[in-house]
Amino acid sequence: MPQTLPHVRRPAVPGLGRAGLTTVLLGAFLPMLDFFIVNVALPTIDHDLAAGPAVLELVAAGYGIAFAVLLVLGGRLGDAVGRRRLFVAGAAAFAVTSLACGLAPTAWTLVAARVAQGASAALLIPQVLATITAATEGARRARALGIYGAVGGISVVIGQVLGGLLVSADLFGTGWRAVFLLNVPFALATAVFAVRWVPQTRSPRAAGLDLPGTALLTAALLALFVPLMEGRAVGWPLWTWLLLAAFPFLATAFLVVERRTEAAGRVPLVPLSLVRIPEMRRGLGIALPYFTGFGGFMFVIAILLQQGLHQDPVAAGWALVPMAVGYFGASLAGPRLVGRFGSRVITVGAAVQGTGLAALAAVALADPAQLSVPRMLPGIALAGIGQGLIGMPLFRVVLSQVPAEQAGVGGGVLATTQQSSLALGVAAVGTLFLGLVPGLGMARALAVVLTVQLAGSVVIALLSVRLPRSVA
Repeated sequence: MPQTLPHVRRPAVPGLGRAGLTTVLLGAFLPMLDFFIVNVALPTIDHDLAAGPAVLELVAAGYGIAFAVLLVLGGRLGDAVGRRRLFVAGAAAFAVTSLACGLAPTAWTLVAARVAQGASAALLIPQVLATITAATEGARRARALGIYGAVGGISVVIGQVLGGLLVSADLFGTGWRAVFLLNVPFALATAVFAVRWVPQTRSPRAAGLDLPGTALLTAALLALFVPLMEGRAVGWPLWTWLLLAAFPFLATAFLVVERRTEAAGRVPLVPLSLVRIPEMRRGLGIALPYFTGFGGFMFVIAILLQQGLHQDPVAAGWALVPMAVGYFGASLAGPRLVGRFGSRVITVGAAVQGTGLAALAAVALADPAQLSVPRMLPGIALAGIGQGLIGMPLFRVVLSQVPAEQAGVGGGVLATTQQSSLALGVAAVGTLFLGLVPGLGMARALAVVLTVQLAGSVVIALLSVRLPRSVA
């Protein structure tokens, strides 16, 4: 009998057609693109607005912090009031806040607009995964999640390439502002298309907001990310260490409050029963080192190419094209491979990624003075293929057993892990790399960082063998 229940309920949910899937994927692409596209524009922003290192860090970090902090809340709101409604609102808000970023007259105005832009992205992204989970099933869901994984990875690389092209082109004299203004027509089109082609789904049992849980999760994430992202720029004052020390206590308090809320029969922000689903718990365990390593890798490589190898933004972006091609190709081949080999595709992906990282480290150590883009390309391409083989099935694993009525919060938890880990990688791995450069030089510092990330690939491989062999 339990197996027949989904077939009784599912016909009541409108299907997500090809046009609708394209629309929600465009809605996912824009916010993920903006996480990294601003990196190549930061020097120009600094020159035009006299931002200074600390404020410049906030231009990049403010978006990521607001994005990560509000994702679970965005998923819960979508469950309650309707995912298409929140998707449209998020897309429209993303257009408005992108316009505010592009027109910002001062550095601090830009910081405020970036925080608002991150908050609008947090409304948008959870609805994508939730709509795919609630409005598709079987092979169509697997294919849609595979494409979502490909979009997530390719947006990072395209962000670096496109950002360099836009800044260099200086369209109509807009300079760095084009990086933000480009979002406006696409975000507005996404909102219009969603009204026509994206089905409305929501949880049948709307739940109120868990204000204590929301406050504690926000405080915990801020305590972790603010010092990690700002500490190096401001010289690691006492307040950064106090915030980091507070993080484990705030995280523990959040878990206690969520457990008590669920035990009392109320609906917590993050139902711990959801995290107890083996596929979600083990998948999130892989997602943490995977996205942390991915975010750190992209940040470090961008610095190496532009500051170490003196590539201009456009050339630095094109140097990452082999990685993008490898990632995208592996993601597209992923559904067929997963259908045949199951979750072992993740194990193989970790091995391929580790091989690419090891190859890059060997090139950096062999002759640091001769480190060049052509020598790095094989390792970069292998890393991209491995990352694609991990990322594509990972989304399927994490969301495979999430009930349809909890699709929003499930997507929010996964997206929060993804964005938080990307931010953690940029902050922690980037700080390690920049701290090693003065003493070791760029090439040897790169080798040390890649060795650390290689250890992350080993962890992913070990954790992946505990996943169910077959992936729904």
